[in-house]
Amino acid sequence: MDKNEQEVLMSPIYLSPGNRKVVVFGGGKVALRKCLHFKGFHIKVIAPEILPELRELADEVVEKDVNPDTAAPLMEGADIVVAATSDHGLNNAIRDISLSKGIMTNSAHGGGDVLIPSVLKRPGYSVTVSSEGRVPAFPPYVIKALDSFLDQSYDSMLDLLVKVRPIVKEKIATQPERAAFLAGVLDSADVWALLEEGKEEEAFRMVISEGGLE
Repeated sequence: MDKNEQEVLMSPIYLSPGNRKVVVFGGGKVALRKCLHFKGFHIKVIAPEILPELRELADEVVEKDVNPDTAAPLMEGADIVVAATSDHGLNNAIRDISLSKGIMTNSAHGGGDVLIPSVLKRPGYSVTVSSEGRVPAFPPYVIKALDSFLDQSYDSMLDLLVKVRPIVKEKIATQPERAAFLAGVLDSADVWALLEEGKEEEAFRMVISEGGLE
């Protein structure tokens, strides 16, 4: 395997909305799906026709035709640009202009430096899957499989760890020992069995008692 094959194509991250601005070119279903991923960001949508759901989601709406000559000024102030029109060639042009301006870019037809993964959301955590643009059908399939695998016991385990962690920080002196303790809880078949039976309080008492945290 040569050096290029060893390089990571994409680095997965979670990005806080903060005051970041996302400029989306396109007003249809693809643009709507992209915008839903960026809820919480300042969203500006630009298209001659815009779905009502997208209009409601956006912070700014610009109803106008866009072409490669008019796209650049509409990107001003953008932290991320999304090319989601129905025109492959226009998306490519928007992508290239955005990248040339040093703006992070996602394109419905590929080639950008930002990919939007498939996401499984739970109340306390989320899981994302991406094929890094190679096979778009693969991530949703994996998410569907994970959805049935990650049952209620995983939510309960997370709640248990959140409840136990402050006690662990108080009772156990060093970070490596704390990490080892919590890893032990995660590896405990007995704790998982109680959580699978819906016995969260019993699981908590077991962890506290057997862990010497009383």
